[in-house]
Amino acid sequence: MASESGDNNMDREMILADFQACTGIDNIAEAITLLELNNWDLVAAINGVIPQENGILQSEASQAGIYGPLGQTEAADAAAGSAAPPPSTSSSSSSPLSSSTPAFCPASISSRQIVERQPRMLNFRVEYRQRSVDLVMEEGSTVGGIKQILETELGVPVSKMQLKGWKTGDISDSTVLRSLHLPKNNSLYVLTPEIAPCASTSKDSALQESLSQNFLLIISHRETKKDYNLNFPGSRTIQEVKRNISDLINIPVRHQQWEGWPVSASDDSMTLAGSGISYPCHHLSVCRKSPPNSQEPTEECADVHMVSDSEGDDFEDASEFGVDDSEMFGMGSSTCRKAPMMPENSENEADALLHFTAEFSSRYGENHPMFYIGTLEAASQEAFYGKARDRKLLAIYLHNDDSVLSNVFCSQMMCADSIVSYLSQNFIMWAWDVTKEANKARLLTMCTRHFGSVVTQTIRTYKTDQFPLLLIVMGKRTSNEVLNVIQGNTTVDELMMRLMGAMEIFTAQQQEDIKDEDEREARETVKREQDEAYRLSLEADRKKREAQEREEAEQVRLERMRKEQEEEKEAIRLSLEQTLPPEPSEDSGKQISKLRIRTPSGEFVERRFLGSCKLQVLFDFVASKGYPFEEFKLLTTFPRRNITQLDPGSTLLDAKLFPQETLFLEAKE
Repeated sequence: MASESGDNNMDREMILADFQACTGIDNIAEAITLLELNNWDLVAAINGVIPQENGILQSEASQAGIYGPLGQTEAADAAAGSAAPPPSTSSSSSSPLSSSTPAFCPASISSRQIVERQPRMLNFRVEYRQRSVDLVMEEGSTVGGIKQILETELGVPVSKMQLKGWKTGDISDSTVLRSLHLPKNNSLYVLTPEIAPCASTSKDSALQESLSQNFLLIISHRETKKDYNLNFPGSRTIQEVKRNISDLINIPVRHQQWEGWPVSASDDSMTLAGSGISYPCHHLSVCRKSPPNSQEPTEECADVHMVSDSEGDDFEDASEFGVDDSEMFGMGSSTCRKAPMMPENSENEADALLHFTAEFSSRYGENHPMFYIGTLEAASQEAFYGKARDRKLLAIYLHNDDSVLSNVFCSQMMCADSIVSYLSQNFIMWAWDVTKEANKARLLTMCTRHFGSVVTQTIRTYKTDQFPLLLIVMGKRTSNEVLNVIQGNTTVDELMMRLMGAMEIFTAQQQEDIKDEDEREARETVKREQDEAYRLSLEADRKKREAQEREEAEQVRLERMRKEQEEEKEAIRLSLEQTLPPEPSEDSGKQISKLRIRTPSGEFVERRFLGSCKLQVLFDFVASKGYPFEEFKLLTTFPRRNITQLDPGSTLLDAKLFPQETLFLEAKE
């Protein structure tokens, strides 16, 4: 089994080497990731990376293994790596390589696996003052070809045009785009120093327009010789720019020394738009201000250099190991510094880590993992206790200046591009310096509190010369688990493999956590929806019940009012009936008026009245029968007259309702 595993690792190393040679990908982590995605199928991985650049590799028989249709001789050569040349084959069995085939592609890839494709097209967006031009160019075109098109579009002569924004230097008009290894989408800008911009008719409108523009500041850090390309809006102040760059170069604003600001930028409170810098791009440089006695070396440093000079002959072959003498033996600039990586007995962990980060950058450069600034508990919370999809592994870096491995590990492992990139993407990085016993005791106390006594005891067992250590910690539901402890005596490849191994374990656990979290959220969502539906149902029932109660109450109120009105009418009717004079008899010898009244229902009511009776008596009689004067009018048949409009004090004789008359009742409109 051990032999099989060894062969496997050997094959993968050769596949990795072949893959990097074919694709030109120097980043080991990226190359391994692409191969993992294709199950270490070399042909499939190359097809996925360069499908349109130099041709596409096709595997003609997947059953034949990762080398496709290669014969036994070719497969053997492929296993031996790219150093062994392929056996010659007849023209009938293999077609010659396309002219676009990369010259560095190893012999393990058969020439008959290359199929010509269309030329690769590149997209460019070119900014010039207030204009932008979009171009699509073949990869075989030259930089001069782009300038000629821009001359037509912008009206700027090629001789006065400077095309900027390339990722590499030494670009001439004859440079072929393919040689620059550009991505598909690119952004460039044109500078014309010899052509003055058009004067604006209004300074205020020009300044307002500049405030909304973006300025590209190319800031060179002179000490590390590193350039930063930063975009800022025109409304950003110079002070804000200096504060932002201090986070990148770890130099406080008060210690920064700048070159390149125009004379008009005399006040840090000025905006970029009003400072007079060049648009769209302006070059600046910054470094740390030198202290007054910076030219005088300290006595301690002088002693160290004297020892190095006197004993240098004993170690003159140290360069054979690929490192400087000062790095191999922990000497050099870090030994000269009086300040340790972390101050002893610092009360605030965040301040201690800020000091650690600044000292690390000062010793080993700016290209290093981003250290978490905060307590170990806060770093654990950030890594372990968010949503399952957002969780990461926690990497705890333990530094010890007394170990001879510290300088080599930091400068060559921790600052390697592949390691920095992989740690930044997949880990929360927390660091601590255990050089001082007080700081080490504090670390052990923190580890006991957060990870248990087992981790603390594990750290105790490591001796000084085994440091630095990199602890890989994974958060679990009940406790945190240390997946791996990586010692300082390792290589970049081994470190990367161990990080990737920890990442595989974490990814498997994360997928389970994501599944459980999704199921739990689905259950909670269903429960919330059910609760909401139940609440809405109760609310609807309550509203319905309240509406019904209001309706019933309204009906009761109307019924009560109706009864009260009826009772009131009845009382009035009875009162009027009692106040009516008695009906006279026909033989009374007086003038008698006999009236016949038809009601709206068609019934007739008859009564005798004295001719001398007032019309009010007639009206009261009609009202006593349920037809009040206010609601009904009393009319004669012919000629039609409205009796209710007459004076109630007049008599029946006056109204000509004698000796008899037929009247009818009609409701008033």
